[in-house]
This record gives sequence, structure tokens and C-alpha cells, in this order.
Amino acid sequence: MKTIKGPAIFLAQFAGDAAPFNSLNSIAAWAAQLGYKGLQIPSWEVRLFDLQRAGESKTYCDEIRGIVESHGLEITELSTHLQGQLVAVHAPYDLAFDGFAPEKLRGNPRARQAWAVEQLLLAAKASAHLGLNAHVTFSGALAWPYLYPWPQRPVGLIETAFEELAARWRPILDAFDKAGVDLCFEIHPGEDLHDGITFEMFLERAGNHPRCNILFDPSHFVLQQLDYLEFIDLYHSRIKMFHVKDAEFRPTGRQGVYGGYQSWINRAGRFRSPGDGQVDFSAIFSKLTQYGFAGWAVLEWECCIKSSEQGATEGAPFIQRHIIQAASSSFDDFASSGADQRANRRMLGLD
Repeated sequence: MKTIKGPAIFLAQFAGDAAPFNSLNSIAAWAAQLGYKGLQIPSWEVRLFDLQRAGESKTYCDEIRGIVESHGLEITELSTHLQGQLVAVHAPYDLAFDGFAPEKLRGNPRARQAWAVEQLLLAAKASAHLGLNAHVTFSGALAWPYLYPWPQRPVGLIETAFEELAARWRPILDAFDKAGVDLCFEIHPGEDLHDGITFEMFLERAGNHPRCNILFDPSHFVLQQLDYLEFIDLYHSRIKMFHVKDAEFRPTGRQGVYGGYQSWINRAGRFRSPGDGQVDFSAIFSKLTQYGFAGWAVLEWECCIKSSEQGATEGAPFIQRHIIQAASSSFDDFASSGADQRANRRMLGLD
């Protein structure tokens, strides 16, 4: 077993134009003051990070690491959630996701996709330059509009979508393999990889690629009513990253999983700050420790009620309280008889 590293914080929901959230140096100082030990950096956030330079220059990456380490912190991973989304966009969502790309590429899906792939390739190199061993992204989605089987789906529609999705990601996975970095897909509604079955469908078509792995975020499973503890039992060998994010699901006679098109605050299922929702984090940390998860516990703050400042302040001690110092010996070693193989055979009546 290994002790989970942390606490760390994903900076995507905190970066902004006002200090201390408008530069890597100042946001690192803020996070360190709150008790965090690691930063997960969104690669699209130009106020904090230049992905192009990071992919091309180890010197720049050394400078970035120096800034973070000057505050007693580590970089845990980079994120390409927004770019990964653009690797596969189904037509109904084309305009909705166009804003994730540079302005000059908007309205040009083919150029936008090529840019997204290049961003992932840069992220593989940047991760290697930074000495990281994991990276998080979204899979994008080709089949998501057909999630509900009405109207009846034509035979082979979903299979075709997943074959195409895997074909788009296979060269990217190879690039991450070359860089020595695990590519972790956040299993997330809105993505074709949104539960265990869809991950398996993709993994099979990607040739069981060794770099095809998972970011585990239990909040998304609460909203889907999926057993997030059994998910760890099933996929622990592929779980390389972990977001600490809470959620609650309180169905009524008026709405359930689909939420009735309501805003987040009015949905039956909604994200909460850690400790305010229904996720059993004690059980999650126990299972991840049991299976030897060696990564970071990273706060991802998303809550429609509590402020981000309070969520961040409470997040570090919450994670710290849940980190289990993995046992280095068995609790009952004091009672060991010191028997050897010959003694074992005698105890079994074999000699």
C-alpha cells in the first residue's frame, strides 16, 4: 500500500483577472497559505501557463517548476479538459464548444480539431519536461446525443462512434506513451466516456492501450446513481488521478437524474463542496489506499451554494483529514509464531 499525496488543488475554477488569481506566482502563494501541497494546472489558462512554450522548452518548464517550488508546492498534473473536448464534437454541440478554441478557428470544425490534437501533443511533451507522470483530459463525444435509446438507434451507430473516437485518440495515446505519461480521461457526463461500460468500449477499441487511464471523480457518479466504490474495485488498476469533489442527489416527484432542464441550484443532482454532499470520502480514501493508489488527492471545487473562497479554505484540511498513512506492517505481527514451511506442513498434518 501507499499513502495518497495531498492535499492539492485544481486551479481552473479559481484563476481570474484579480489578484491573487491572475498569475502563477500569486496563486501559488495563496494556495500554500491555505495548506495545499500541490497545484493541478489548467493548460489553457494563459494567465498561469503557456502550453506552447512548455511543450517546446524544458527551460521554461524549469522556470515554472521553480515558481511553484518556491512556495513549497509541487505541480501534480496538467489539464487539457477544454482541448480534449474538441478532439471529438458532435454537430449539435458545435457552436456550444466553439468558444473553447482560439477565435481564428471558430466556425471551422476541422481546423479546430487539428488544433486540439496539437494541444494534446504539446501537453505530452510539457508533462515530460515537468517530470510529471499523469495528465487529465476529456474524451470529447460523438455519440452523446444518442444517449437515450429513443428514437431507436440504428444498428452499429454507437460502435461506429467509438471506433472513430478511438482512432482519433490512438496517436495521442502513443505520444503520451513516448513521453512516459499516463493519459487520464475524466469520466464525465457529456463525454462519450461517462461510466465504466463506455470506458471499456473505448479501451477495447484503443487496443487496451497502457496509457489509457482514468481520473476518478465520485461526484459524477452520484449524479448518475452509479456505485462509485465498486467502480474503484473494478478499475483501480486504471485509476491514476483523483478529484475530491462532492455531490448530492435528492430526487423528487417532479425531477430525477435528468434534472428537468433546471439550473444547477434547482437540480435534483448538484455538485457541493467536499463534506457538504453525499459522497463517502472515508470509504473512497480507504479503497484507494488499499489498492495502492500513488497519486494526488486534488480538490476540484464546484458548488452552486458555497463561495469558492470558503470552499478552497475548507478543502485542504478536509483532504488532509482523509489521507490515510498506509500501514507498513500487519497489525497482528506481534502475534506471529515465526513458523517456517516445515512447520506449516506439520500444522496441516502433511508430515
